[in-house]
Amino acid sequence: MMKTRAILMLGGALTVAACNGANDVASPGTGGNITINNPAPTPTPSPTPTPTPTLVTPASGCPTIADSQGLTDAGTITGPQGTWRVCSLPARINRSIQLTKIKGLLYQMPGRVDVGTDGGPTATSADTNVTLTIDPGVIVFAGTGVSWLAVNRGNKISAVGTAALPIIFTSRDNVLGLNTDNSSGQWGGVVLMGRAQITDCEASGATPGTVSCERQTEGAVDPARYGGATNTDNSGTMSYVQIRYSGYVLSANSELQSLTTEGTGSGTKLDHIMSFNSSDDAAEFFGGRVNLKYFVAVGAEDDNLDTDTGVKANFQYGIVIQRSGIGDAMIEADSDNAVDGNTPRQNTKVANYTFNQRSLNSASDQASILLRGGTDYTLVNSVLTSNPLNPCLRISRAQTASTTADATIDEAGAPVFRAVQMQCGTTKYIGSNSVTVAQVEAIFATGTLGNSDAYVPTLTGGFINGATETAVTAFDASTIDATFFDKTTYVGAVKDANDTWYKTWTCNSATADFGTGNTGLCTALPTY
Repeated sequence: MMKTRAILMLGGALTVAACNGANDVASPGTGGNITINNPAPTPTPSPTPTPTPTLVTPASGCPTIADSQGLTDAGTITGPQGTWRVCSLPARINRSIQLTKIKGLLYQMPGRVDVGTDGGPTATSADTNVTLTIDPGVIVFAGTGVSWLAVNRGNKISAVGTAALPIIFTSRDNVLGLNTDNSSGQWGGVVLMGRAQITDCEASGATPGTVSCERQTEGAVDPARYGGATNTDNSGTMSYVQIRYSGYVLSANSELQSLTTEGTGSGTKLDHIMSFNSSDDAAEFFGGRVNLKYFVAVGAEDDNLDTDTGVKANFQYGIVIQRSGIGDAMIEADSDNAVDGNTPRQNTKVANYTFNQRSLNSASDQASILLRGGTDYTLVNSVLTSNPLNPCLRISRAQTASTTADATIDEAGAPVFRAVQMQCGTTKYIGSNSVTVAQVEAIFATGTLGNSDAYVPTLTGGFINGATETAVTAFDASTIDATFFDKTTYVGAVKDANDTWYKTWTCNSATADFGTGNTGLCTALPTY
């Protein structure tokens, strides 16, 4: 009896337990269906869709230009950013034209493109007076390696971009998305030829600085001449311009640079120019009168600021950064050594530059700054960081180091350094060709005049001043030439993080990051 009650009680307990289970089983033993009511599953969240980038679609056709040859519709070209209509420029532009910005359209240089016809060393009624106008945001690409833009004497370029819409000259591979941060030398470059004075005349017996003193553009197969005696000559305006992947060998192992000026006069206006991955120099200036503010050079494979053949040049605000292990000198200034007595003598003045050298110097240049060929040179308010095996400064030939100013031979005296900070190797100075190391060291005069060859940089990003740079007392650059140079309270190119002159109009790479809001990576085209 006790056992029977215990069993009954146990059965009741099991029944209760079963009725309170998680599966809500209906009372068993009734012979009916068993219903299991599982809770509704939590819905799987839908993934947030990745926005599909808006790809470029080609413009319907090419615009009409004033030149009777017109633009040639070369079909379309497709890259990672989409597909563009390609409009090829004529081989020679015989009337002034304007390249307008049209969404989905690129302009192509199918080979050498001449702006006007060379009018010779003096202005005459035969001048073609052609101006190539390029609107903000326009992209011009080179269809072949031997493509380059030749702005001939007596003609002009007006390539005026804006900070938000820079003009871009680049290569076909850049359009196709084939380039990397080490690509270079894929087309010629932009060359401005003028009628100002030059030296190192091509014709034997020609007098330097006269209309008989002319030169041929290096590497050009067909005539591309420059020189004259009009120092106020005007080859046009370039502002807010990127020039990418230039430096193709045109002929005879001679390359162009991103930008080459040749005998251009003081009427020519240059500012906010970026050179990216030139296989030769970032920019080279042959003779004439040159004024350039706001220059950015990234990844050049030879020199960066190269000046020659009697140029009188002023440069202020420049960021120069090499790729690691690639490139040569930061500054090379000279004329042909055999003619270092030619006048006008080169006299180049540079202020507020930041040089970031990441390679060894070549056996020919030997130092980060090379001054030779009788050049006069002034460098102020600038900083140089170099490879720890590189000497800082080399001065070659007695005329270059001459401390005696002599107006009769256009000699300004020895090179001038003020508020210059240099970081380089244990061997800091080199003298050659009758110049001693002691002379070079005395000319730089570290420990005086704000100069130091024991500089320890505190730069951010390789070019924005830090505490060390801020502590240097700046030289008043306006005392060099008040009509061009600004007086600054700082050395180097970029005062601090609030100084943003280099932003928006440049492009970025692994070598140099100029921040957000610009045209993006140099390996890609903007789609504005």
